[in-house]
Amino acid sequence: MNLFAPNIEEGLALARRVGSKYSPVWQGLSPAEQAALAMYFLPHRSAKPVLGPTRPRVIKWYCPFADQAIFPSGHRYCVNVYTGCSHKCEYCYAAAYEPSQPGCKKDFERQLRRDLDDLDAFDVPPAPVHLSNSTDAFQPLEAKVGQTGVVLENLARHRHRFTTVTLLTKNPLLAAQPEYIKRLRALATLPDDHPRRRQFVDAKLPGLRVEVSLAFWRDQARAVFDPGAPTVGERLEGIRQLRGAGLPVVLRIDPLLPRGPLGSKAMADFGLPEPQTPEDLDGLLGFAADAGVMHVVYSVAKIARPRAGALSHVMGKMLAAYRHLAGASGLEFRGGSWRLPRAIAQACVVEPFLNVCQRRGLTAKFCMQNLISTP
Repeated sequence: MNLFAPNIEEGLALARRVGSKYSPVWQGLSPAEQAALAMYFLPHRSAKPVLGPTRPRVIKWYCPFADQAIFPSGHRYCVNVYTGCSHKCEYCYAAAYEPSQPGCKKDFERQLRRDLDDLDAFDVPPAPVHLSNSTDAFQPLEAKVGQTGVVLENLARHRHRFTTVTLLTKNPLLAAQPEYIKRLRALATLPDDHPRRRQFVDAKLPGLRVEVSLAFWRDQARAVFDPGAPTVGERLEGIRQLRGAGLPVVLRIDPLLPRGPLGSKAMADFGLPEPQTPEDLDGLLGFAADAGVMHVVYSVAKIARPRAGALSHVMGKMLAAYRHLAGASGLEFRGGSWRLPRAIAQACVVEPFLNVCQRRGLTAKFCMQNLISTP
C-alpha cells in the first residue's frame, strides 16, 4: 500500500536540501519521484541545512562517498549482506574501511524488511540493486547463516521495486547450489506488472546478473593474491553450473595486475610470482568465450592503505613493483590508495588485456562503465 501521497510536499522540502554532491540524481525526475527518493534516502528529522543519503538501514545508496559529477552511479542500491570477508584478497580495496574479520549485521532481517516496507510506503521508483560492493555475499559465512538467501527471497517479494539484481562473488559454486538457483531464477525476469518490463523485454536484457570475480588462471598466483578464496578450478566449475542453469554471468578479471618485464626487472625480483601472464589472460578469456558470459569487466589494481596496520607482506612487495614501474612519474595517491599513473597503466596493463579480448571476440567493460550501463 502506498502511504506516501499526503507527504509529497514533505519529500520535496527534503529534496531541496540535498547536497550538491548528490543532487544530480534528483535532476530530471518528476516531483513525485524526487519526493520519494528524498523520503527514502534522506533523514527526516535532521536539523542540518544540507543533507546526504544516510537514512536506509540495509538497502543503501550505492556509494555514499562518491560525487555524482565524478562517479555518476545514479539512483541505485547496494546491499552489503555481511561485514568483512574471509577471502582475504591481498588487493581488496575494502580493506581500507571494512573490518578484518567477517561478521553478521545485528538484526539484519528485520532491518531489511523495514527498508523494503519504506520503499513501498514512499513509492520509490525501481532501480538496480547490487550485492555486494564490499563483502562477498557468498563467502563461507553464508553457508552457516544464510543471510544472502534471505535477501534474495525478500527482493523477489518486492521485485517491482528493483530493475537489475547484480550479485558479485568469488564463490559461484555456492551460488550454483539448487536452493540458490531457484532463488536466482525467481529474480531473473521482471514480472508482468513491472514498470520497466517492456524496456527489458525489447532490449533482451536479463533482470539478473551474477558477476564472478576470477583474476587468475593458475592456482600458484591465486594462492598468493586470493589466499582465502575458492580455487581457480572451483570458480570455473561454478561458472559452468550457473551457465548450465541458464543464468547470465559476467566474468570480472578484476583487478588487472602488472606483468613482467617491468622495465629492467621481473616480478620475481620483487619476490612475487607472475600474476597474469599473456597465456593466463588468454586462458581466462578463452574460457569466458566458451562459457558464453555476457561480457568481461576489468580495472587496474590499486593498493589500498589498510584500515588498521601496515600493508601486508605481499602488497608491500607489489607497492615496490609499482614504484619501479612508475619510475620518475611516481605513483598517484588518492582515495586512500596508491595507483599507477594512467598512461603507464593503460600501456602496460590495460592495452595488452584489451587486445586479447578483441581476439577472443569478447566485450570488455571498465568497472565504472559496467556499473553505470547496468539498467
